[in-house]
Amino acid sequence: MIQNSNLVNILTPKAIGTKRYQERRKKLVAQVQADFSNTTGAIVLFSALERDATKFIQESSYYYFSGIVEPGTVLVINLDGTTTLFVPNTNQQRQIWVHQALEPSADLAQQLGVDSIVYLGESIKGFEFYHFFNNLECQNLLNYLVEIIAQNGQIFAINPDSYRGYFESRFLLERVLGFLSNLVNKNLSNSSNTGASNIVQDISQQIASLRRIKDQWEIGQIYEAIGVTIQAQQRAAEFIQAGRIENEIQGMIEFTFTESGAGIAFPTIVGGGVNSTVLHYTENHSVLEAGDLVVIDIGASHELYCADLTRTYPVSGKFTKRQLEIYNLVLETQQYIADLAKPGIWLNNRDYPEQSLNHLAHKFIQERGYGEYFPHGVGHYLGLDVHDVGSYATPLQAGDVITIEPGIYIPLEKLGVRIEDNYWITDKGAICLSEELPKTAVEIEQLMVSTHSSVSDE
Repeated sequence: MIQNSNLVNILTPKAIGTKRYQERRKKLVAQVQADFSNTTGAIVLFSALERDATKFIQESSYYYFSGIVEPGTVLVINLDGTTTLFVPNTNQQRQIWVHQALEPSADLAQQLGVDSIVYLGESIKGFEFYHFFNNLECQNLLNYLVEIIAQNGQIFAINPDSYRGYFESRFLLERVLGFLSNLVNKNLSNSSNTGASNIVQDISQQIASLRRIKDQWEIGQIYEAIGVTIQAQQRAAEFIQAGRIENEIQGMIEFTFTESGAGIAFPTIVGGGVNSTVLHYTENHSVLEAGDLVVIDIGASHELYCADLTRTYPVSGKFTKRQLEIYNLVLETQQYIADLAKPGIWLNNRDYPEQSLNHLAHKFIQERGYGEYFPHGVGHYLGLDVHDVGSYATPLQAGDVITIEPGIYIPLEKLGVRIEDNYWITDKGAICLSEELPKTAVEIEQLMVSTHSSVSDE
C-alpha cells in the first residue's frame, strides 16, 4: 500500500461541465461500434423515476453519461453522435412543484450538452411520471424508435441477462418494448424486423467497463464523500457510551451528512453487542452496553459518488484483551491485503486463488483459526454505486477504486469486528483514500477518550 499524506492537494475537485458527459458518450458510442457488427441505431438510456415519500436518486449509469438528475427522462444517443433528451409532458405543471424542472428549449439543450429536447409524448396527469405510463405518454419516443427499426437499426440498452441489477432500467425498457412491438408489427410488416425484442442489444458490460476506471475528477468526488464520512465516524466515536441507543448514534451520523450537503450512500449500520455480528444490521434500536463492541458501517455520497467506511469501537472506551486479539487480526488482514493490491491481481477470482485478494484474505484468516467467522468478501468496487459496476473476471487496473473490508464475527461471544477503508488503485499500488480516519486500536481508544473521561468525572 502506498502512503500518501498529501491527497488533499492532489484530489481537489474541479468543476465539471457538459463537455465531460459528451466525451463519455463519445467513448460509449465508440465502444458499441467496436463490439457490435450492426452499428445502425441508437443507445437508449432511462433515468430513474420518482417514488412517493422517497428521496429521488438518479440511476447511476444514466447520470454518468448525462449529468442530468431529472426523473422520468430518456436519453437517446444516436450512433452518429447526436443526442436527444426526451422529457415528460407535464403541461408545465412540474415547475410549480419542483425546482429546475426541465422543459424543451434550445437554450436548455445547449446548457445540458444535448442536441435537442423534446416531449416524450402527450401530457401526463399531474407533475410526476410514474412506472405504469401508457403508450400515448411516450408516443414521441416510440415514433423515434420505430424510425430506427425501419432502417434496420438496433436499440442498444441496459438489458443484462441476470437475476439482479438495473431493475428499474430493465422494467422501463420492457414496458417501452411492449408498446413498440405493436407499432412495429403494424407499421413494418414487410420489414425483416418482425418485432421489437429481437433488435435490442445489451450494453451493460460496455457501460461497466467505462464506469469502472475513474478519472481524477471522479476520484476527487469520492474523496469528498470520504471526507464527510470520516467526520461522521469521528463524531459517532465521540458520542458512543453505554446506555445510548444505536439510533442516537445513527442520528449524529446522518446529521453530519446533511449538514455537509451530502447524501446517504446506503442504510446506516450501527450494531452493538451481538448486533455487531449481523452483517447488514440496520434496525439500530438496541441499547449500547458496557464491555461490548459497536460496528459502524456508513457512507456519504457527494455528487452521487459514494464512500463506504467501517470502524469498530469499544463502548466502554477501551478494548478488552479478547476484543483486542480479534481487532488486531482483522487489521493485520486488511494491511496484508492492501499491500498486495495492485494492477494485475484480481479482487475476487476463484480460478486464480493465489492471485485473488478475496481468497488470500480468507486463507490468511483461516490459517489463524477464524475462517468460519469471515463469511463475506474482502471488498468490492466503489463509485456511483456503493457496490459499483465492474467485472470481477478481469484483474485490477489503474483507476479502480475498491474497498478492503475484512471482518470476524463470533455471535456466541457477541463479538463482531469489521474494518473497512477505500483504496485507489494506481500503477504503483493502492493508495488509501481514507487514511485520515484513525484505525489502530490505540488510535481508536484515543479518539474516544475525551467522551469517556468526561462521563467518568460526572
